[in-house]
Amino acid sequence: MSQQNAFALAHRAHRVTPIPSDRGMDEWSAKHGWFSLPGQPEALERQSAISSPGAAIRWFWPRNEAKLKTLSDELTGDGHVWLQLDMTNDQSIRQFGEELAARRITLDGVVLMPPQAHSTNDPMPGADAWRALFQNCFIGPLEVLKAAIDRMNPDPVNGRRAKIVIISGISSAQVLGRYATSNVLRCAWIGEAKTLAFALGARGIHVNTLSLGGTLSPWYREGIEKRADAVGITFEQRLAEETANVPLGKYGEPAEVAVAVEGLLSRFSDHMTGLNIMHDGGFTRSY
Repeated sequence: MSQQNAFALAHRAHRVTPIPSDRGMDEWSAKHGWFSLPGQPEALERQSAISSPGAAIRWFWPRNEAKLKTLSDELTGDGHVWLQLDMTNDQSIRQFGEELAARRITLDGVVLMPPQAHSTNDPMPGADAWRALFQNCFIGPLEVLKAAIDRMNPDPVNGRRAKIVIISGISSAQVLGRYATSNVLRCAWIGEAKTLAFALGARGIHVNTLSLGGTLSPWYREGIEKRADAVGITFEQRLAEETANVPLGKYGEPAEVAVAVEGLLSRFSDHMTGLNIMHDGGFTRSY
C-alpha cells in the first residue's frame, strides 16, 4: 500500500472535480479531466476530449514530477496546477484543505479512490495492522473527502448539484477469500457512502459508489501475462479462462470505467444517490 497518494482537480468552466488516487494510479488516467485510476491514460484522455473539449485540468500528483509536467503540457486548456497530498498523513490533508480554501476553489464533483489493502487470506490480523489499515484506507481518505465537501456549494433549486463518486471493488458486495481485509474496509466505505447520501441529500450533494471487478489496466494485464507464462499458455487463453465465470465473458476496460464515472458526475445521476453500482460484467451474484 502506498504511503503517499495523489489528488487531482479538473476544471470545466465553473466545474472543478477533485481526484484522489493511490498506488499505481498515475498509470491509468493521468490525462483525463475527471478522475485518476490505475490503467490507460489514453482511454480517459479520449473520453475527456469527446465530452469536455477545451476543459482546463488541474492535476495533483505524488511522485513523478517530470511525468506530471509532460502530461500537463499535453492537456488542452489553461490553468494546470499540481500539488502533493498524502492521504495517510493528517498534516498533509490539512494543508490540502487550506490550499483549496486559499485558491477559493468551488467543487462540483469529487471522485475518490481510497488506498487499497494488499490481498490477504488472513481475516484476523493483529490490532496494530487493523489500526494502520483503517487510518490509511478509511480515516485519512475520509478526511480528504470532508475537505472537498467543505468546498462544495450546490444550489439544487437552480439546477446546480454536486456529485461524489467513491471507487471501490466488488468485495463491497460479496466476500472474496483473497481480500480478507478489503472485504471489511470496502463495506465500511459502503456504509459511509450511504450515510453521507442521507446526510447531504437535502443540500443537493449526491454520493454513489462504483465497485470495479477485473479491469484491464496495465498492471492487471501484467498479472494475467505472468499467470499465463507460469502454465505455458497464451495471454488470450488465460484471459478466456479467467473470464469464463463472467456473464459478459470479459474484463472491463479503463475507457468503460471512464464513461461510467463521467455518467455519475453528470445530470444522468440527478435522481440517484446512495447506490453501490457493480462494474463487473455481471460477475457479482448477490441481489
